[in-house]
Amino acid sequence: MHIPLKLGVNFRAGKPCGKRTTVSGEDVKSIQRRIIELQSEHRDLDEVVVALSQNSNADQLLVKRIKKRKLQLKDEITRLKSRMIPDLDA
Repeated sequence: MHIPLKLGVNFRAGKPCGKRTTVSGEDVKSIQRRIIELQSEHRDLDEVVVALSQNSNADQLLVKRIKKRKLQLKDEITRLKSRMIPDLDA
C-alpha cells in the first residue's frame, strides 16, 4: 500500500523541494522505527547535558557539541515525521 505524501520541504533552506513522494507501509514502519531510535538518542544526550551542567568542571566544548548533535537529531526527527504526513490534495 502506498500513501501519497505532501510535497517535501528542505528544512535547511525552508523551501519546498517540489516533488511528490509516496511511502509504502513497510517504509512507514521503517521510518517509525528510525524516529524512535533518534528520539531515544536525543533523550540520552539530554541526560548527559544535564549531568554535565551540574559539574562545574565540565568541558564546555563537549557540552556545545552534544547540544549541536541534539539539534541535528531533532531536525532529522522532524524531517522523518513530515514524510509520513499524507498529501490531502490527492
